[in-house]
Amino acid sequence: MKIFGVKYGVYVGTLSALLSFSTAWADELAPRIDTGDTAWMLIATALVFVMTPGLAFFYGGMVQSRHVVSTLFQSFISLGVIAVLWACFGYSLVFSGDHGGWIGDFGFAFLRGVGETPNTAYAATIPHELFMLFQGMFAVITPALITGAFAERIRFKAWLLILPLWMLLVYVPVAHSVWAVGGFLRGLGALDFAGGLVVHMTAGYSALVFAILMRKRNAVGATTPYDLGMVLLGTALLWFGWFGFNAGSALGSNGLAAHAFSTTFFAAAAAMVSWVITDVLIKGKPSLVGACVGAVAGLVAITPAAGFVTQMSGILIGLITGAGCNLVIHVIKEKFKLDDTLDVFGCHGIGGTFGTILTGLFATKSVNPAGADGWIYGGVDLMRAQLLSSVLVIAWSCVATGIIVFAVRRVTSLEVSKTAEWLGLDLSQHGERIHASVLSSESDGTLDSRIPGMTLSSPERTTSQVSV
Repeated sequence: MKIFGVKYGVYVGTLSALLSFSTAWADELAPRIDTGDTAWMLIATALVFVMTPGLAFFYGGMVQSRHVVSTLFQSFISLGVIAVLWACFGYSLVFSGDHGGWIGDFGFAFLRGVGETPNTAYAATIPHELFMLFQGMFAVITPALITGAFAERIRFKAWLLILPLWMLLVYVPVAHSVWAVGGFLRGLGALDFAGGLVVHMTAGYSALVFAILMRKRNAVGATTPYDLGMVLLGTALLWFGWFGFNAGSALGSNGLAAHAFSTTFFAAAAAMVSWVITDVLIKGKPSLVGACVGAVAGLVAITPAAGFVTQMSGILIGLITGAGCNLVIHVIKEKFKLDDTLDVFGCHGIGGTFGTILTGLFATKSVNPAGADGWIYGGVDLMRAQLLSSVLVIAWSCVATGIIVFAVRRVTSLEVSKTAEWLGLDLSQHGERIHASVLSSESDGTLDSRIPGMTLSSPERTTSQVSV
């Protein structure tokens, strides 16, 4: 059969060839998943997951024995509440669309459209759902950081109300403004590689607001840590997980990930050293807890800078932050009598601020061409962006957290009663205790004189007798 003098088979063959070429061309243009990048990001996501139970150990070891279960639970519950909220609304509001540079939309609500195909706007070589999970681990640990500020006195029911409100009103807008396409602070040129602004400054300054607005504990400064081994274990898990936190923020298995890995390690080590030296100069003795807190402060400070500064700059950031945070905490405790139970503001608020500003000083395009040059390389504009972003994040975090405190107080009290605090949040809030030997003295009534209007005959009676 001929059409216009040409055999029909020729038309069919030509058409098939064109279709094959078009399909191959479309395949070349389609985003491709890189197995190496995907494997690394799966590991990095798991590492960041480990940080939340690591934080629970870190905080739990530092509180008094009768508050350990409560402190562990306050961090651990974030894995449940925030994970569900992140899947339903949180991820979408951060990374889908843009409205005014501060909030996204519901395009990805309930993970609609979040599957195996990459989201090329953020991570072109890994599945979209993996990028979502990695970011979700950041959302989980951020509010958990705050719990150290009101440890030993928060009502667990109040914390369950605060968790979703804080995520939606504080974390989501700041994360969108810093990391999302169209974000306001991103548009200003602010650099935050892995969460100095988004994670540590939001949590740290919110912790300051909680510490100011909530009543002080019965015996401020009299805390005897439950288990320094738990503190060391928690620090090790945090440090281990932080490699995923920072190096994973390169979003691929590449040289930048390796660089962020090394700056993270050296900054934490340097901060530990400078914290211990400062302890010796101020108190005359080094302490294990101080070394652990110093390492965490260094990890906090390098977080915004990890993928933008050299290794030597990372060490300088650690040295400055370790000494600086130690001095700030010392001043707060001595002069202002702020009852920030586990120094969340001094470690995360001040540490995050140091890191954000020092990124504006030390960042260089020689490390990351996608970044900017800092002040010492002639980049004055970056320093301006870092300073302005810090001020805006501090203001937003403080005001929004104040509103949350006011709103929750309209529903329920934030603090347990003084009687319940004396007894311990473990029994009064959860009916549990960390170990059978803890609070054994209650069984013979030796705590009676310290708990107003209370007579204890056995540990089993306590949960029903105490007003929380």
